[in-house]
Amino acid sequence: MKQNSLIIGGVIAIFVLSSSMFTVQMTQNAVVLELQKPKEIITEPGLYFKIPFFQKVRYFSNQLLDNDSNPAEVITRDKKNLLIDNFTMFRIIDPLKFLETVRGERGARARLDDIIYSELRVEIGTHGLRDIVTGTRDTIMDKVTKEANIKAAEYGIEVVEVRIKRTDLPPEIANSIFNRMRTERERIAMEYRSEGKEEATKIRAETDKEKTILVAEAYKQEQAIRGEGDAKATKIYADAYNKDPKFYSFMRSMEAYKKSLKTDTTLLMSEDSDFLGFLNKSK
Repeated sequence: MKQNSLIIGGVIAIFVLSSSMFTVQMTQNAVVLELQKPKEIITEPGLYFKIPFFQKVRYFSNQLLDNDSNPAEVITRDKKNLLIDNFTMFRIIDPLKFLETVRGERGARARLDDIIYSELRVEIGTHGLRDIVTGTRDTIMDKVTKEANIKAAEYGIEVVEVRIKRTDLPPEIANSIFNRMRTERERIAMEYRSEGKEEATKIRAETDKEKTILVAEAYKQEQAIRGEGDAKATKIYADAYNKDPKFYSFMRSMEAYKKSLKTDTTLLMSEDSDFLGFLNKSK
């Protein structure tokens, strides 16, 4: 019986001893609470002791944390709606103030979303769309980070950096711009087609003109060559006639007989016709 009591007492002692010890890691800070009231803040890693059952320990990360906010709509100086998707890098620098104000990381992220959105809305409202998209984005975000850090300090938070991941137009505006761009592209395409048809008509007209000129020149050359040939033939016929008129008359008559007296040809002439002169002589 005595031995059992010793065993039970040893177990209870071990349980009480283990309950009175806690470890703080290098990546953590701790707040010791006594009856839900802050008793001690521990920022150095190591093994520590607390009063079991009366004291509890809340741990908070001392590492750099990120908060990826949901896209939010803001208005620029030139009255353009933008959908801003941003993220924030922060750390807990005052665990006690952090615990008393936002209680935990979930509450801290919600509070940071409100602070960052407020600062983005104010700062972006002083810049035009072109500046936000291209030129002064870094300057804008540096100012937002500075102002957000001042407000976040009230909650034991240090805002290290605020950055924009993506900047878009709201869906309804983006669709309107897309439709306007498509209409513009269709108009330009129609202009190109119209210019192409006009150019094609000019090319066809020029080609038809060149064709007509070439055909006319060719016909002119043809007639000139034909005239020269006819003149030479006439001269040859005249020279042949002058050398032997009877033989020339005979050959011309033979050619006329060959062309006119065919198998299916019937001629009705008188016997004393000049055309049948050589036929009558042959009798």
